[in-house]
Amino acid sequence: MLFRPAIDDLRVLGLYTGRVLYGVAATMVVPLAVAVALGERNAAFGFLIGAALTALAGAALGILCRIEAGLSASQGLATVAVVWMVVPWFGAVPLLLSGHYAGFLDAYFEAVSGFATIGLTLSNDLDHMARSVNLWRHLMHVLGGQGIVIVVLTIFASLGGAVGTLYTAEGEKDRILPNIVSSASFILRVVTAYALVGVPLLWLVIWRGGLEPLTALFHALALFATAFDTAGFAPMSSSAAFYRSPTVEAILLLLMIAGAFSFAIHYQLWQGRRRELDRSLETRTLAISLLVVFTVIVVGLTRSGSLPGLGGLFRHGFFQTVSAHTTTGLQTVPSTLFVTDWGMLAPAMIVVAMALGGMSGSTAGGIKAIRVGLLVKGIKRDIRRILLPENAVIVETYHSSGRQILRDRQVQGAATVLLLFLVTYLGGGLLGLFYGYELRLALFESTSAAATGGLSVGLVRPDLEWPLKVTYIAQMLSGRLEFIAMFALGGYLVSLVRGRT
Repeated sequence: MLFRPAIDDLRVLGLYTGRVLYGVAATMVVPLAVAVALGERNAAFGFLIGAALTALAGAALGILCRIEAGLSASQGLATVAVVWMVVPWFGAVPLLLSGHYAGFLDAYFEAVSGFATIGLTLSNDLDHMARSVNLWRHLMHVLGGQGIVIVVLTIFASLGGAVGTLYTAEGEKDRILPNIVSSASFILRVVTAYALVGVPLLWLVIWRGGLEPLTALFHALALFATAFDTAGFAPMSSSAAFYRSPTVEAILLLLMIAGAFSFAIHYQLWQGRRRELDRSLETRTLAISLLVVFTVIVVGLTRSGSLPGLGGLFRHGFFQTVSAHTTTGLQTVPSTLFVTDWGMLAPAMIVVAMALGGMSGSTAGGIKAIRVGLLVKGIKRDIRRILLPENAVIVETYHSSGRQILRDRQVQGAATVLLLFLVTYLGGGLLGLFYGYELRLALFESTSAAATGGLSVGLVRPDLEWPLKVTYIAQMLSGRLEFIAMFALGGYLVSLVRGRT
């Protein structure tokens, strides 16, 4: 029997959603200040309106939903789903008012893509977009990569046990430190440390490449946000290819790999435990899959002859492999080359790389290396069960912050998430096929959306059919939250309609 949520349940959802909106409104002040400083009058009005609407909505929810109550696990899951659906509505306001989007659906698509750290874009004339608006696109990556939950944990740390519930509900399974707020603070320290190194290096190389110092600084900040948060937006429409710099690409490669590592691994390295890289099941799985995918891509590119010479194969082939596998979405080659010049095998492996994704507890998306590793371990265990005597006791172990025993529920959980992702990838691909696109192209774009991959073969564009835009939005949200939070919200909605009091 379904029980209809009480009014207090809905007030809890509204209360925490409103508090997150306060944090988003505060963040909009940054591009607002940039717009004022640069004299971007229209953009400034857009951010002023957006920040005001967001703050008013947060205040209204705070007043209407005031309640003294804890946050249960189901409420936390539903709250996270509501936050991820509502926040882009307000984040889309300055985008829409910038004049670079055909309508609110396109602006909302862009905001979801930004917060979910995907990078698929429906913007018009990106190369001439106001710098403050372009900055907001990348700030959404920062908020979405680790920021929305960090806003709750740092600004509203007085919420007590609620922060832990929201932290877990948003897909952050690893509590790096016993205290949730301490874990959040450590994540911020890691991001800051990489920024203090990555941004100056990028700024110096881009500046020496010919851009003005302030312009180069903006590009460096934007590229850092995109690479470390394994997102996909870039300051220019040609993405990383705009710079034509192997040095820029090398820095971005390191940042993408660092972003795809779990913050638990970063903590182990921070503590000087470098052997964790060798022992961890997840790092081993990611390294092996990256090597296998790149090898097959090299074979495919060699057969197609699109990147002659070892230099081109490694520079562009390896960059695109890492960009796909870390679900970043930066490109050093035009999107059309995936279709026209790369043959069939290499683009297919790019899809596989996006589908697999990076590590759990990182900013990367996809199925995640830990689940792939657990499934392989589970298969190995089952084969041993078949080959060994029936009375043999079989114990399979793996290393993840220590020696762990493989449990059936872990393998079943990994298999369930794997199946959900595969169904999502295929479902979006079939809808694209319905609208007349080749299956390989439709499957590429669908996988990119659901796995937060961000790479594109050109299907995502302003004149894309609106049902596909809506489908990709749903895929982006579901993939970012790994389905469970969306299921919880769906359960709330069904209970509201069919439940009994």
